[in-house]
Amino acid sequence: MKQVVQAKLQRYWDLRAAGNFSFGGTGSGLIVAAALALAIGTPDSFAVIVAVVLGLGLIGLGLFCVWLEIGRPWRAINVFFHPHTSWMTREALLVPPLMASAAAAVLFDIRFVFLAALFAAGAVYLLVGLASSIALPPSELQESTGPLLAVVEATGVSIPSWLFSLIALIAVANGALLTMIMVSRLTYGMAEQTLLPSLLARVLPKRKTPWMAILVTTLVAMGLTLVGDLATLAETVVLLLLFVFLSANVSVLILRRDRVEHDHFRVWTFVPVLGIASCVLLLTQQRPIVWLFGGLLLAVGVILHFVARWGRRRSARR
Repeated sequence: MKQVVQAKLQRYWDLRAAGNFSFGGTGSGLIVAAALALAIGTPDSFAVIVAVVLGLGLIGLGLFCVWLEIGRPWRAINVFFHPHTSWMTREALLVPPLMASAAAAVLFDIRFVFLAALFAAGAVYLLVGLASSIALPPSELQESTGPLLAVVEATGVSIPSWLFSLIALIAVANGALLTMIMVSRLTYGMAEQTLLPSLLARVLPKRKTPWMAILVTTLVAMGLTLVGDLATLAETVVLLLLFVFLSANVSVLILRRDRVEHDHFRVWTFVPVLGIASCVLLLTQQRPIVWLFGGLLLAVGVILHFVARWGRRRSARR
């Protein structure tokens, strides 16, 4: 079947669409910033509430711009029925839980701002994807080795390539550093809980830095870069993280059975259920080679766990 309608690069940015990007993105960013401020323990809860209210207002203003952009505004209900073809539908489906959780943070419990921040981050993600698809055809984005740089160049913004590469390098290095810190501390904690060999729980006498866990995880990371290609390694990390997220959501359902006397936050049951379903769905999209690579790494972890158990039993017999 011959395609009648061809993709056309959009050169003209309507003020209503630009208003939706600007107001929606700024409002979502404010809600995310409010959640981060609350997470680090800011004492001024009133400022957090003000940021959330202001973020809601800006998001609402962005939605009003979208409503003005619809050809027949009074038939706006139809915007919910085309998730596969319309960016408006995807944004409209995300906004109700975002607005509801942010309103709950203001009216009932400020801790709901964390849930609102999650939806706000999703809104920013959709806005970035939307802007990218408008700036360049999807086929060109898929074939590009640097899609974000291609989008920036297509918009005509005069950012030198070397500066953009430097920013990307710093961002990747920062992400790698955070990952290495997380992995080394996680390895140390598991060794402390006797889940891994006790050798990995060694720390410096004064600074208490888990130097052995840092050394081992760094050497393992360096070795993995020499095995296979970078894409397979990245997909394997995603696969293992999906198992982490899956176990976290399952743990939430299990921990709900425990009854405690003190007041605490209790998430709705459908939230971890949706988390489990999304993880299972994404697990089905992984390539067989990624499953093989991930399975080998998990097997190494299981072997180390049994080595730790054997070491404990041997020590107990002495």
